[in-house]
Amino acid sequence: MKTRVGFAAFLTVCAASAVFSCSSESSKNVQRVSCDDYRKAMRDFVIQISDTARKVDSDFIVIPQNGQNVAWDDDAEELEPDSSYFNAIDGCGREDTFYGMNSSYDIADGEKTPENLSAEIQEMCDVYVNAGLVVLSTDYTKAITENIEDSFSKNAAKRYISFAATERNLNVIPDYEPYNKNTSDIKKLSDAKNFLYIINPDDYNKETFISALKETDYDVIIMDLFITNDQLSKKDIDALKTKKNGGSRLVICYMSIGEAEDYRWYWSQVEEKYLYEENPEWKGNYKVCYWDPDWQKIICGENGYLSKILDSGFDGVYLDIIDAFEYFEEKGTL
Repeated sequence: MKTRVGFAAFLTVCAASAVFSCSSESSKNVQRVSCDDYRKAMRDFVIQISDTARKVDSDFIVIPQNGQNVAWDDDAEELEPDSSYFNAIDGCGREDTFYGMNSSYDIADGEKTPENLSAEIQEMCDVYVNAGLVVLSTDYTKAITENIEDSFSKNAAKRYISFAATERNLNVIPDYEPYNKNTSDIKKLSDAKNFLYIINPDDYNKETFISALKETDYDVIIMDLFITNDQLSKKDIDALKTKKNGGSRLVICYMSIGEAEDYRWYWSQVEEKYLYEENPEWKGNYKVCYWDPDWQKIICGENGYLSKILDSGFDGVYLDIIDAFEYFEEKGTL
């Protein structure tokens, strides 16, 4: 699909947009399900996804990306996480930890993320590490060797597992060897020493993409359920669960839950009542009332997105747009 810039930048871009309501009335005159606590609603949604998946596969891995502060209340004096939320997940993903963003929260691939912003990100991620959860950190370094090495070094010092992305669109397998390459069998997320994040492999078809991934030694691959319009099968995913060097690895499926995407198989089922404005950074992606039961059915109901991921044999799910709660907190209940 896409990756994310800092959410503050997104909110700034949206500031002049039409105001929407999270209550029963809206500017579109459609009935909306109300929400009193946006971040708790997101926590509950993630927990629901985890519970649903683990009824099928008790070892299923759940990794929310960005929005680390969803784990605690906004008015908390200390970063005290919700234990039920932490019990439902295996780690978190984080973008732009050390590279990829400027002081205006804008995309700045190859540039160091400002120290104050990086420190804020690290403070939040450290709460997860200290609770025994895994942090998967993606830096946008461009194909600059010095940046790549610096990113790996800084992330390792923080006990984060890292990926240095040479393209913001996450559309290529980098030329460099995986950091901390090993022949170990990776049975759980905490076993991993490195990962590959590739969700827009536009230059591949299904067959060539699978072949290219099989030739890598990454401990974890984060990828999409679809290659162009082809859904990956269990046979496809099983073929990727062995590294080139013979060790086993984990294959995790990307899924956005805070936005609806008009190029997804479910789009014909999407209802106006939970759609909000289009993300100006990513055409065809619309903020949703993620607490709406009908949207949640599309994601984790019977025959929903999650069931397709489970049927394809993925080891877990990588949940994007967790930080959507910040969008609605900024808008307020109007």
